Amino acid sequence: MKSERGLTLIEMVITMVIISIALVASLKSFSVLSGRSSDVMIQTRALDLAQLYIDEILSHRFDEASGIYGVPTYTGICRITDDGETRENYDDVDDFDAISAESPALIDSALVAAYTGFSVSVSVTCDDSIGVNTNGGKLIQVTINDPLGNNSIFSVYKGNY
Repeated sequence: MKSERGLTLIEMVITMVIISIALVASLKSFSVLSGRSSDVMIQTRALDLAQLYIDEILSHRFDEASGIYGVPTYTGICRITDDGETRENYDDVDDFDAISAESPALIDSALVAAYTGFSVSVSVTCDDSIGVNTNGGKLIQVTINDPLGNNSIFSVYKGNY
Protein backbone atom coordinates (compact mmCIF):
# COMPACT_ATOMS: atom_id res chain seq x y z
CA MET A 1 0.00 0.00 0.00
CA LYS A 2 1.17 3.40 -0.91
CA SER A 3 0.76 6.10 1.61
CA GLU A 4 -0.15 9.52 0.30
CA ARG A 5 1.06 12.38 2.32
CA GLY A 6 0.55 16.13 1.75
CA LEU A 7 2.14 19.18 3.27
CA THR A 8 1.40 20.05 6.81
CA LEU A 9 0.35 23.52 7.83
CA ILE A 10 3.76 24.25 9.34
CA GLU A 11 5.54 23.16 6.14
CA MET A 12 3.27 25.44 4.08
CA VAL A 13 3.95 28.45 6.32
CA ILE A 14 7.74 27.88 6.20
CA THR A 15 7.61 27.56 2.39
CA MET A 16 5.66 30.81 2.08
CA VAL A 17 8.12 32.65 4.36
CA ILE A 18 11.14 31.42 2.35
CA ILE A 19 9.53 32.35 -0.98
CA SER A 20 8.52 35.81 0.29
CA ILE A 21 12.05 36.54 1.58
CA ALA A 22 13.54 35.50 -1.78
CA LEU A 23 10.98 37.59 -3.66
CA VAL A 24 11.63 40.71 -1.57
CA ALA A 25 15.41 40.36 -2.01
CA SER A 26 15.16 39.96 -5.78
CA LEU A 27 12.74 42.89 -6.18
CA LYS A 28 14.99 45.09 -4.07
CA SER A 29 17.99 44.32 -6.30
CA PHE A 30 15.93 45.15 -9.42
CA SER A 31 14.90 48.50 -7.94
CA VAL A 32 18.54 49.40 -7.23
CA LEU A 33 19.54 48.52 -10.80
CA SER A 34 16.67 50.43 -12.39
CA GLY A 35 17.49 53.52 -10.33
CA ARG A 36 21.04 53.53 -11.65
CA SER A 37 20.08 53.14 -15.30
CA SER A 38 19.13 56.83 -15.49
CA ASP A 39 22.70 57.78 -14.50
CA VAL A 40 24.04 55.92 -17.51
CA MET A 41 21.57 57.69 -19.80
CA ILE A 42 22.60 61.11 -18.44
CA GLN A 43 26.31 60.28 -18.79
CA THR A 44 25.73 59.14 -22.38
CA ARG A 45 23.88 62.36 -23.19
CA ALA A 46 26.73 64.40 -21.64
CA LEU A 47 29.22 62.54 -23.81
CA ASP A 48 27.09 63.05 -26.94
CA LEU A 49 26.69 66.76 -26.20
CA ALA A 50 30.43 67.18 -25.66
CA GLN A 51 31.11 65.38 -28.94
CA LEU A 52 28.73 67.72 -30.78
CA TYR A 53 30.54 70.77 -29.41
CA ILE A 54 34.03 69.35 -30.02
CA ASP A 55 33.15 68.47 -33.62
CA GLU A 56 31.85 71.99 -34.18
CA ILE A 57 34.88 73.64 -32.57
CA LEU A 58 37.45 71.52 -34.41
CA SER A 59 35.81 72.34 -37.73
CA HIS A 60 36.96 75.97 -37.31
CA ARG A 61 40.35 77.55 -37.98
CA PHE A 62 43.22 77.50 -35.48
CA ASP A 63 43.60 81.27 -35.38
CA GLU A 64 42.02 84.40 -36.74
CA ALA A 65 44.96 84.71 -39.15
CA SER A 66 44.91 81.07 -40.30
CA GLY A 67 44.03 80.66 -43.94
CA ILE A 68 41.01 78.91 -45.38
CA TYR A 69 41.04 75.14 -44.81
CA GLY A 70 43.60 75.55 -42.01
CA VAL A 71 46.56 76.59 -44.17
CA PRO A 72 48.84 78.26 -41.58
CA THR A 73 49.48 81.83 -42.64
CA TYR A 74 50.16 82.90 -39.06
CA THR A 75 53.43 81.38 -37.87
CA GLY A 76 53.88 83.13 -34.52
CA ILE A 77 53.42 81.60 -31.13
CA CYS A 78 49.99 80.52 -29.98
CA ARG A 79 47.63 83.32 -29.00
CA ILE A 80 44.02 83.65 -27.91
CA THR A 81 42.20 86.50 -29.63
CA ASP A 82 38.79 87.91 -28.77
CA ASP A 83 37.18 89.68 -31.68
CA GLY A 84 33.72 89.89 -30.09
CA GLU A 85 31.87 87.83 -32.68
CA THR A 86 28.45 86.33 -32.08
CA ARG A 87 27.95 82.56 -32.12
CA GLU A 88 26.68 82.59 -35.70
CA ASN A 89 29.90 84.29 -36.85
CA TYR A 90 32.50 82.22 -34.96
CA ASP A 91 35.32 81.54 -37.42
CA ASP A 92 38.15 80.22 -35.24
CA VAL A 93 38.49 78.10 -32.10
CA ASP A 94 39.28 81.13 -29.89
CA ASP A 95 35.75 82.45 -30.33
CA PHE A 96 34.31 79.46 -28.45
CA ASP A 97 36.19 80.55 -25.30
CA ALA A 98 33.28 82.95 -24.71
CA ILE A 99 30.85 80.09 -24.00
CA SER A 100 30.18 79.91 -20.27
CA ALA A 101 27.37 77.92 -18.61
CA GLU A 102 25.02 78.28 -21.55
CA SER A 103 22.15 76.04 -22.48
CA PRO A 104 23.09 73.82 -25.41
CA ALA A 105 22.99 75.73 -28.69
CA LEU A 106 23.07 73.20 -31.49
CA ILE A 107 22.74 73.47 -35.24
CA ASP A 108 19.91 70.91 -35.22
CA SER A 109 17.24 72.57 -33.06
CA ALA A 110 15.37 69.25 -32.75
CA LEU A 111 18.24 67.95 -30.60
CA VAL A 112 18.03 70.78 -28.07
CA ALA A 113 14.99 69.26 -26.33
CA ALA A 114 17.02 66.12 -25.53
CA TYR A 115 19.50 68.21 -23.52
CA THR A 116 17.15 70.08 -21.20
CA GLY A 117 18.87 70.76 -17.89
CA PHE A 118 22.39 70.53 -19.31
CA SER A 119 24.78 73.49 -19.53
CA VAL A 120 28.00 73.88 -21.50
CA SER A 121 31.19 75.85 -20.89
CA VAL A 122 34.22 75.99 -23.18
CA SER A 123 37.78 76.97 -22.31
CA VAL A 124 40.45 77.58 -24.96
CA THR A 125 44.05 78.07 -23.79
CA CYS A 126 47.50 77.89 -25.34
CA ASP A 127 49.38 74.77 -24.31
CA ASP A 128 52.71 73.62 -25.69
CA SER A 129 53.21 70.82 -23.17
CA ILE A 130 52.59 68.04 -25.67
CA GLY A 131 55.55 69.08 -27.83
CA VAL A 132 53.88 68.48 -31.19
CA ASN A 133 53.75 72.07 -32.38
CA THR A 134 56.83 74.20 -31.68
CA ASN A 135 54.69 77.34 -31.49
CA GLY A 136 52.13 75.74 -29.21
CA GLY A 137 48.74 74.19 -29.67
CA LYS A 138 45.37 75.12 -28.27
CA LEU A 139 43.87 73.06 -25.49
CA ILE A 140 40.09 73.06 -25.81
CA GLN A 141 38.15 71.91 -22.76
CA VAL A 142 34.40 71.40 -22.97
CA THR A 143 32.69 71.16 -19.57
CA ILE A 144 29.21 69.64 -19.46
CA ASN A 145 27.11 70.18 -16.34
CA ASP A 146 24.28 67.63 -16.24
CA PRO A 147 20.89 67.89 -14.50
CA LEU A 148 22.24 65.92 -11.51
CA GLY A 149 24.93 68.57 -10.93
CA ASN A 150 27.87 66.46 -12.18
CA ASN A 151 30.58 68.13 -14.25
CA SER A 152 32.25 66.20 -17.06
CA ILE A 153 35.32 67.71 -18.72
CA PHE A 154 36.35 66.66 -22.23
CA SER A 155 39.66 67.88 -23.68
CA VAL A 156 41.12 68.01 -27.15
CA TYR A 157 44.08 69.78 -28.80
CA LYS A 158 44.04 71.84 -31.99
CA GLY A 159 47.29 72.49 -33.81
CA ASN A 160 48.17 75.09 -36.43
CA TYR A 161 48.73 72.87 -39.44
